[in-house]
Amino acid sequence: MSQTAVVQELQQLHGDGAAIAVVATAAAMQPNEPDNNRSVSDAPPQLSLLRLGTIAAAITGVLVASSMTTGLITVALPTMAKDLEIPEHLLLWPASIYGLTSGCSLLLAGAIADYVGSRPVYLVGCLLLSLSMLASGLARTSTQIIVFRGFQGVAASCCLPTAVSLMSEYFPGGRRRNVGFAIMGAGQPLGFSLGLFLSGFFVDSIGWRYSWYLAAAVSMAVFVVAIWALPRKHTNVKFSWNGLFQQLDVVGAGMASACLGTLSYVLAMISDDPSQIKQGRNIALLCIAGTLLPSFIFWMDLRTKKNMTALIPNALWRKTAFSTICVMVFFTWAVLNAVNFYSSLFFQDVQSLAALQTSLRFLPNAISGIILSIGTGMILHKFSAYWIVLAASVISALSPMLFAIAEPTWSYWYAQFWAMLLSAVAVDVLFVVSTLVITNIFPPSTQALAGAVFNTVAQFGGAVGLAVMAVISSNVTEQSDYAVKTSPPALLEGYRASFWACFAAMIVSVGIGCVGLRDVGKFGVKVE
Repeated sequence: MSQTAVVQELQQLHGDGAAIAVVATAAAMQPNEPDNNRSVSDAPPQLSLLRLGTIAAAITGVLVASSMTTGLITVALPTMAKDLEIPEHLLLWPASIYGLTSGCSLLLAGAIADYVGSRPVYLVGCLLLSLSMLASGLARTSTQIIVFRGFQGVAASCCLPTAVSLMSEYFPGGRRRNVGFAIMGAGQPLGFSLGLFLSGFFVDSIGWRYSWYLAAAVSMAVFVVAIWALPRKHTNVKFSWNGLFQQLDVVGAGMASACLGTLSYVLAMISDDPSQIKQGRNIALLCIAGTLLPSFIFWMDLRTKKNMTALIPNALWRKTAFSTICVMVFFTWAVLNAVNFYSSLFFQDVQSLAALQTSLRFLPNAISGIILSIGTGMILHKFSAYWIVLAASVISALSPMLFAIAEPTWSYWYAQFWAMLLSAVAVDVLFVVSTLVITNIFPPSTQALAGAVFNTVAQFGGAVGLAVMAVISSNVTEQSDYAVKTSPPALLEGYRASFWACFAAMIVSVGIGCVGLRDVGKFGVKVE
């Protein structure tokens, strides 16, 4: 129970908001990129400071509400499992189903938003998010909570890519836009920390269901404010289903969603029990995903040669800055999720702390995330994004190293506090930097899809990180000299091996960034 009680704070801790950003170079845009035949101005509309503040609040609010559920489920899962009679083999799914459905829907939602407009897709996502949160609070069976959480992931896939597009559309370039994206980036850690506190309060008082009702109320309030706050975008083109299907790469979106869905499912199974990789069902799914990946690449090449819309043109990945930042994001989110997961197990299974006490130890992570997001937006007009990203990555590499050398008998303030404080530095900085870079490089007609591409890379990186570290930890524990493999000393050996692997992954990420991001300052953040 202790392991599953904290799984959600991993797969979603930074999966909601942090997976919004993306970076690319101007040369990465495909020559045959469609403009959707829309006669709209690329310049952001001139709005007052008050209106801009309301827009930023409306966009950030949905990230706060969605991230609240991560904190809520972190503390409330044991109680929810008892009330809803969730079987042991399904105990992971109220958390993992969110990332699975969201990851499968992101690319399709981003592509649709680029055609119909980000505002309507964002509003639909906010409404569905509110209803799915309310339904989660009303759930009476394990099947219902899993299904409703799955719908929540689909709703989030409508909000996350469009948040980038909306911010870039309404905010002028320069420092004002920097601050806008910084505020949006701070919404995730703020929501997570609120969820931790509120869930602990409700579980011990009137019941866990009221925490979901509150999250639904926040999301609905954001929906109402967004209807008024987000200006309508006037175009000369009316929506048509024929136009949508002509512009949308349905086959490419289907292949990408199927590939990501099968991989995410297998990775979720491996994260819960590494031995399941040997099951025939999972092997078959891996083979299907392995077939879909080259098929997708071939399909993108075919559509590009025929001057048709390609969901993710292959030429995009040949651009050094774009491919490098995606690889760094993959490693960074993989390490963050794994560090959060195994630090939770360290606190609960090795130090025998309660779930609420474990959650409180994550507060430095959330607080530093808020400060770093806003602080990064404040200084990006003065310093090179290249050095900021590299410095943040080096600092974050210290987090798994500190956990790897920490002794269970040590005081929390000696090493674990600093490890938690530094664990999300790279993620929070990279979120703001890459979001600003895409708004300065990508044209408005493709920003929602570009955000979806990065969102997918980040979520998939987190899933891979959990699965790989689970295999490492399990194997090291099984090969330990301890007779009882579930004893704290035996588990600690496996956890330490995972922490050292995370440290190595961050060092690799830093090395890749040193080489691939050398020119990012030339087409990154604007300097006023």
